[in-house]
Amino acid sequence: MFTRAIVKKISKSYVDGLTTSNLGKPDFEKAQAQHAQYVAALKQCGLEVTVLNADEEYPDSTFVEDTAVLTNECAVITNPGAPSRNGEIIEMKEVLKQFYEKAEKIHAPGYLDGGDVLQVDKHFYVGLSTRTNREGAEQFAAIQQKYGYETTIVPLEKFFHLKTGIAYLGNNDLVVAGEFIDHPDFEEYNKIVIDEQEEYCANCIRINDYVIIPKGYERSKKKIEDAGYKTIELDMSEIQKQDGGLSCLSLRF
Repeated sequence: MFTRAIVKKISKSYVDGLTTSNLGKPDFEKAQAQHAQYVAALKQCGLEVTVLNADEEYPDSTFVEDTAVLTNECAVITNPGAPSRNGEIIEMKEVLKQFYEKAEKIHAPGYLDGGDVLQVDKHFYVGLSTRTNREGAEQFAAIQQKYGYETTIVPLEKFFHLKTGIAYLGNNDLVVAGEFIDHPDFEEYNKIVIDEQEEYCANCIRINDYVIIPKGYERSKKKIEDAGYKTIELDMSEIQKQDGGLSCLSLRF
């Protein structure tokens, strides 16, 4: 059960942030509107939302998920793999002090993006990507072991972040796409398989009574609803242009 979330407003510099997509430049005003709808959806799910001000110095800083991993026991401040994003953790560390007494940290030469970390109850999966290296993943595993969590390190083949292609909904249910459909590390789960044409929908988030999904993926929506979940659809077009997804825009705890 989540009760809180942290989000960060989109800066004007967002449109010039990092991306690997070929979807075109984001529309700033439309991105702002989509972010506002996202915040409203979090509140609909019952969360108290802390909204941080936009920071023009860090174009990608609306993607707060990459700066920390939060559990009931502690906050882990990450060490983002993109040099231009590394300074984002300074503010987040201060913000999290009001919610957590215990804070851990990933140190160089280890790098870790929160988008590469999937929690399934007392088990973490950490993806090795262009933004997360093995040293960072192993530091994270050692930290979580102290609090009774197990960690599996998963080298990625194609996806940008681990959670680009996988989401945990609870009840042993995983939403999976691409390389995770037949991945041996996820054999034990019930799989809701997202086809290649709707792959973006694999980045969805379960928050209490709802699963928030990107708008426009009807086959995936039906599969998730057929599995017994209520959905909220959000237009994510301007977020997708910057390699962002639903999980990227908040820290939920």
